[in-house]
Amino acid sequence: MTNDKSIWTSGGRKNARARIILSKGKGEFVVNGVPYGEYFSNKDDWPTLMEPFEVVGCQAKEFDISLRVAGGGRRGQLQACRHAIARALEKLNSEWRKKLKPAGLLTRDSRIKERKKYGLKKARRAPQFSKR
Repeated sequence: MTNDKSIWTSGGRKNARARIILSKGKGEFVVNGVPYGEYFSNKDDWPTLMEPFEVVGCQAKEFDISLRVAGGGRRGQLQACRHAIARALEKLNSEWRKKLKPAGLLTRDSRIKERKKYGLKKARRAPQFSKR
C-alpha cells in the first residue's frame, strides 16, 4: 500500500495517538488493519472522521489511508485520527491550510484529565463534610 509518494504524519488527543500513511489511491481506508467502518462501528462517528475531507472539498475515495491508533478511549482515538488526517492533507497541499486552520482541525486539543490531589476524592471533589 505504501509507495514513494506516501505522506506520514501523526495526530493526538488526550492519551490517544494516531499515525497515518496517506497516498493517492483507490479509496482503501483502514484503521488498525480493519476497515474504518468496522473499527468505528457507530455511524455517528463517521462524519467526525471525514470532516477534514469535507472542509478541503475532496473525497476520501481519492486516497489510500492506513491509520494506526493506540491509547485512550474510542472518542479520543476518533479525534486523534481526525487530527492526523488533517495534518496529512495539509502536508499534501499547503493551500488547504487556509481552510483547515480556521476549522480548528490542525490544532491539537491539549485538554487532558486533571490529576488527583491528596486529601481529595478526585481532582477537585472534597470528602463530604458532616457537622454532626
